[in-house]
Amino acid sequence: MSARALMIQGTGSDVGKSLVVAGLVRALVRRGLTVRPFKPQNMSNNAAVTADGGEIGRAQALQARAAGVAPSVHMNPVLLKPQSETGAQIIVQGRLFGSAKAADYQAIKPRLMGAVLDSFGRLGAESDMVIVEGAGSASEVNLRAGDIANMGFARAADVPVVLLGDIERGGVIASLVGTRAVLDAEDAALIRGFLVNKFRGDPALFTAGIATVERLTGWPGLGLIPHFEDARRLPAEDALALAGFGRGRRPGARLRIAVPILPGISNFDDLDPLAAEPDVELVPVRRGEVIAGDADLVLLVGSKTTIADLAMLRADGLDIDILAHVRRGGRVLGLCGGYQMLGRSIADPDGIEGPPQTVAGLGLLDAHTVLTGDKRLARVTGATSDGIAFAGYEMHLGVTTGADAARPFARLVDGSPDGAISADGRVAGTYVHGLFAHDAQRSAWITRLGGAAGGLDHEAGVDAVIERLGEHMAQHIDLDRLLDLAR
Repeated sequence: MSARALMIQGTGSDVGKSLVVAGLVRALVRRGLTVRPFKPQNMSNNAAVTADGGEIGRAQALQARAAGVAPSVHMNPVLLKPQSETGAQIIVQGRLFGSAKAADYQAIKPRLMGAVLDSFGRLGAESDMVIVEGAGSASEVNLRAGDIANMGFARAADVPVVLLGDIERGGVIASLVGTRAVLDAEDAALIRGFLVNKFRGDPALFTAGIATVERLTGWPGLGLIPHFEDARRLPAEDALALAGFGRGRRPGARLRIAVPILPGISNFDDLDPLAAEPDVELVPVRRGEVIAGDADLVLLVGSKTTIADLAMLRADGLDIDILAHVRRGGRVLGLCGGYQMLGRSIADPDGIEGPPQTVAGLGLLDAHTVLTGDKRLARVTGATSDGIAFAGYEMHLGVTTGADAARPFARLVDGSPDGAISADGRVAGTYVHGLFAHDAQRSAWITRLGGAAGGLDHEAGVDAVIERLGEHMAQHIDLDRLLDLAR
């Protein structure tokens, strides 16, 4: 390990750690440093595929983009993908390690520290600086034993910590001071300062607040970061970000796309490029809500728990709404798990998602899916049936076959088919994620549905926001002080 390192931990989940790390990475790159992002342990069903066919958290892929390098499995050596309220799939250095209930995982964690430190060392050997992101809250002392995500990692790797609080949710002084109160002395000694995120208004009004935290913790304040409005234009990793998704009508938008928000939703950044289009209104359909009759498209996105989410969709009566939508001549598109739901059946003979079973699908595609233990992780390119090229990735368990699969949604560059299209062409499914990030694909779908594409360059737009984020962090954080603190 030759690089300097600094760790950003938070007072809680969704305080903005991922965004702050991405911004710091870009700000330091702008200073001419070679920087790598690192998150020892992440929990998310929003994942990205690396060039070598592994998977990491979506936030670390965005942070790699901020660093100007390709994402690597070593940027997020342990990824937990929730499969239920109490259990998760464990991915180690990009590959499936196993599954465990939350209580059992506490005993497994110490065995994973070796992989975490190995990955950290690899990144340090190829960079000037490693910016580390913690997970959840630094104050979760009930999970401290065997910890690899926050203070356990920081102490094992001897990495100084900066604590991040979120003023937008209220109680930031108590959150920062309370974290100091519950940490043991050795852990607290690793914290070298704090940041306050998502501030709105006159910074002078919080001068006394900063001073109060400094007095009660002994930590220096390193920056008051104003709310970064363009954060909504970057891929979100935490499902908490969906809480405010799609609230309110978009004036003037001609297209309405209904998106059921199911408990196991995954890779929901597939929606971001559509959300940026001025002629598209994305309408989230949450528990207890219905799919409006004026929807132009029902979009079923990915799911980490396809069978359970399908059961929830039925329990909420959304299957009836979707069938009625199709009878009215509406279109339906399923992505990955959403594609599997559209078929006639989903079989899970090995009990990958729960007890071995076969369940009926929505029956909108003449296709059948068998969930298998071999997970396909690949970046893919190809063209859809209308001849429009795309680039994206696949991340799924299961093989889907049937009569409608003989009308593939797309063909990959190696000639292999992907997805299925119904006989009338109104229902389709694909295993390709990232489809709408391709400008030509997104424009074609909007035009097909009767709208006007905005001519947006999605990838250039994301890069521009990352650049502004780096400028934002450089303006409001004492970077020289952070570099001095790092070791």
